[in-house]
Amino acid sequence: MTFIGIGMNLLLAALLVATMVLGLRLNRRLKALRDSHDGFEAAVRELNIAAQRAEQGLADLRAATDEATDTLSDRIEKGRALATKLERLISAAPELPHDAGLVRPLGTRSMPAAMPVRETAAEQRLAALLSAARSRLQAEAEPRIEAPPPSAPSRPRNPPRFASAIDDDLFEDAPTARIAAFGGRG
Repeated sequence: MTFIGIGMNLLLAALLVATMVLGLRLNRRLKALRDSHDGFEAAVRELNIAAQRAEQGLADLRAATDEATDTLSDRIEKGRALATKLERLISAAPELPHDAGLVRPLGTRSMPAAMPVRETAAEQRLAALLSAARSRLQAEAEPRIEAPPPSAPSRPRNPPRFASAIDDDLFEDAPTARIAAFGGRG
């Protein structure tokens, strides 16, 4: 063998070694790419599952919204019916003179009864209307017994229990503070 033959063999061997090194590096990069591709595929699967859950959640939310809309519209209709009934009762209530008497305002239970507070005419009329509405509703709720007409409308000390029934018709969880403000027991 001559120097040229040995040089060509060494050159060929160096090229083969360089090809093997490049092949190994390429193999590592391809392996890393396959691993990242598998990770990307798993991420896409998880994203798809999350999208399906979100679609189901939206469908549940739409159903709940429709149900809430139906419930709210029913309550609005009941409220309008009660408002109409109250307007009829108010229009049918007798008028009170402006100086009907002295009445203690709501929320002054600790004030002695001997110290009356003069209310405005609107407050007196409202108290009389509420009293008349309560007595009518109580008369509608009880069996028909003819009773003599009241001589002078006054605020009852213990309002009938139907006040909580009206709140229960409008609201599922009637606040007991409102009932207690009218002198009832919650």
